[in-house]
Amino acid sequence: MRTSSLIAISFGVGLLGTGAAHALDAAPRPQPLAPTLTPALPTLSPKITPAVKYSSAREALRNGMRDYNAGDKVGAAQALEYAAGQGHTLALWKLGRMYADGDGVEHDDLKAFEYFSKLADQNADESPDSPNAAVVSSAFVALGGYFLDGIKGTYVSANPRRAVEMFSYAASYFSDPNAQYNLARLYLEGTGVAKDARRAARWFNLAAEKGHPASQALLGHLLINGQGVPRQTAKGLMWLTLAREGSSGSAKDRWIDKLYEEAFADSAESDRKLALALLEQYIQSRR
Repeated sequence: MRTSSLIAISFGVGLLGTGAAHALDAAPRPQPLAPTLTPALPTLSPKITPAVKYSSAREALRNGMRDYNAGDKVGAAQALEYAAGQGHTLALWKLGRMYADGDGVEHDDLKAFEYFSKLADQNADESPDSPNAAVVSSAFVALGGYFLDGIKGTYVSANPRRAVEMFSYAASYFSDPNAQYNLARLYLEGTGVAKDARRAARWFNLAAEKGHPASQALLGHLLINGQGVPRQTAKGLMWLTLAREGSSGSAKDRWIDKLYEEAFADSAESDRKLALALLEQYIQSRR
């Protein structure tokens, strides 16, 4: 965890603003993931043919993950394909991620979409408390991203309303912070739904409370500007501080630093002190 922002608030070190509008544009859009999916999906793309027969889907999964961790991703894909063919949840998810990321297999968003679709369709009623809940929820989030932009050259067309359904289900039923963030972004932009900054702030807040840095940053930004919520500069600065502390510090998270720097430079000393007090209270309440 980085401590520079805590020190800056505590000692009143001023930071140069770099343009909140540009920083906000750099915030990640909803990414690839309704209770039900598109009925009767077309025939799946050609599958990898397992060279080995397994006694069960569980054995195939074990072998697949062993091969994956050993660096044999071709062998892993073959074993996972066998398990996925038996409907094994974790195998479906892992293959979806491998094709989405081009991890050991050729990048193929359509195949990823189809694996995630099968997983979500078969497990939509999975208990939010079950061991597989995070995997199922992740599949809905991935599907929302694919429906948002579509997959070029395939039958998966852009359908923002369908994306909203995917994110809404994962956000409400599974309380998934990534889904809550994505849904908030759609409400903030008015994509697939009527623009509603107040509702966006509510979803950002739910994800922020779970430690989601991007949600913390955008919630802080809304609070500082009074967008959809009453203006609360100190509380907004508190959330931006938490976001900055929780971010990776990499180039892709630089937009969080910029939002923080802009807010800090524009805030009064009294707001900085109150933000520090609120931050200390928040940290204590989480222990």
